[in-house]
Amino acid sequence: MDCFYAAIEVRDRPALRGKPVGVGGARDRRGVLTTCNYEARAFGVRSAMPTFMALQRCPKLIVLPTRFDAYRKEATIIREFLYRFTPLVETLSLDEAYLDVTAQTTQPGSLAQAIRELIFRKTKLTASAGIGPNKLVAKIASEINKPNGQYEVQPDQISDFMAPLPVRKLWGIGAVTEEKLRQLGIQKCADLQCFERAELQEMFGKFGWELHDLCRGIDRRPVEPNRPRKSLSNEETFTTNLVTLPECEEKLAELFEELAAELAQKAPTRNIRSIFVKLKFDDFTRTTVERAGFSPTLSSYRQLLAEGFGRADKSVRLMGVGVRFNESRGGAEEQLSLL
Repeated sequence: MDCFYAAIEVRDRPALRGKPVGVGGARDRRGVLTTCNYEARAFGVRSAMPTFMALQRCPKLIVLPTRFDAYRKEATIIREFLYRFTPLVETLSLDEAYLDVTAQTTQPGSLAQAIRELIFRKTKLTASAGIGPNKLVAKIASEINKPNGQYEVQPDQISDFMAPLPVRKLWGIGAVTEEKLRQLGIQKCADLQCFERAELQEMFGKFGWELHDLCRGIDRRPVEPNRPRKSLSNEETFTTNLVTLPECEEKLAELFEELAAELAQKAPTRNIRSIFVKLKFDDFTRTTVERAGFSPTLSSYRQLLAEGFGRADKSVRLMGVGVRFNESRGGAEEQLSLL
């Protein structure tokens, strides 16, 4: 879906049409945006950006509180549409899913068009699609003709499609790995394709083995319907180590806001088994404080942080916060299928 939450807000409030809109993170401007529309993105605003930074880039940004009941309602409707075309639907969040339509006789491009038209006709919300022989290619292709478009990559087009792509497009490559590759003179998939599998494995361990395939558009992951995730977390490595507990608490608040947004988007109905805080100290030793039965609130995470910080008289170079979910697939603990 195209900027799903923001699109729903604009649809439901026609006066917002054409204006830059962000959703979430409005609380005293310390929060993090869950998403924003394309008018806001034109100013450099993006999802997961701190609200104060978004307002610096776009002073006229209209920041609205999240309405997850409304978003889940629309996602349920859209999910029902998807299952009309195939039972093989792997949902990633409220607004994104993989569909395996291999068994369908209709051409996948035509199916994608039909699904998008059905969604718009029934909800007045636009969707974009990527069509490809595997999840990696389809995911990358889905970003090309946004918003309200689609792009298809045939099997014999994969080589030409992948070669000019920035390596950051490959799943598993973050800022650290991207910088390491850049230092090696590797910026595009074509550059990465010049290395043998053994060379990449020597440089990046097990992930190097996967990189050899990914840069060539090879992805053997199947579409797996309704696969619940076991945990959700985010972390940050700091450019300057944090020396005091108040410094850590300030960063904890930012990480918590991001985690809360992720939970609301990706696992709004999951039953949380435990919460945890992870710390890496300046000597690279680690500690994790985890508690079952604690609710994922900022005050709960502060308690865990204080305990972890007190375990060592050292500065902190990395902090992470997260939750672990109950793995039961029944009753209230089951994860609903999301889009």
